[in-house]
Amino acid sequence: MTTIGETISRVRNTLKAVKEDPFLTDRTIYFSIIKYGKTLLKREDNQNRLMKISSLFTFLPYVELIEVDKIEAQCTGIYSGCTIKRTKDKLPQLFDGMFGPVLRTVSSIDGETELMRTEPGTYVSMTKTTNFKYNKRKYFWYLNGYLYFPDVQWDAVKVEGIFEGTISAYTCDKEDDCLVKQDEQLPFPEYLFSEIEQFVLQELTMLAKLPVDDADDSQNVLR
Repeated sequence: MTTIGETISRVRNTLKAVKEDPFLTDRTIYFSIIKYGKTLLKREDNQNRLMKISSLFTFLPYVELIEVDKIEAQCTGIYSGCTIKRTKDKLPQLFDGMFGPVLRTVSSIDGETELMRTEPGTYVSMTKTTNFKYNKRKYFWYLNGYLYFPDVQWDAVKVEGIFEGTISAYTCDKEDDCLVKQDEQLPFPEYLFSEIEQFVLQELTMLAKLPVDDADDSQNVLR
């Protein structure tokens, strides 16, 4: 995948060919890249293209679970027990697809049992059907940054998703802790970068043409 630094550099070099502008900082370029990348990522998810690209996804190999009150999980319609499993900590920020955060798999640690994504209300409705007692599937849902599990007794799960930013807190690789922002990879399909950069260039070219506030010409209006 392409790094943040490489993409910013390409955009900046193209902008220089059009107009040299010291007010366009790396931060400004980065936020524009992320904005259009997110938009195009949703489009690709809607067209069922993302799940086939393994390189976009990162594993959290061990996400600890704890017991919480079922009311917290918006699952008040479940009457078997008073608690439900939830990830101990919030997941790292995930990129959104058309139907919420992009998660490809949530499974047992050994990967043998994969859980099915649902919503609290949908799950409650399922539990009230006559055939639900024969349903052997395991389910989860995403809510406010956490994953909830109504029918597992595991201590942890493995999660695969498209994460925005570092996941070093969930990995055993100490090198991730020292990775500078520019060296982080952008989790967008390679074929989207030309389109992302085109949108970014259009936006930043317009920004570069905006007049600076006469009240203080020495201030960087984009910082």
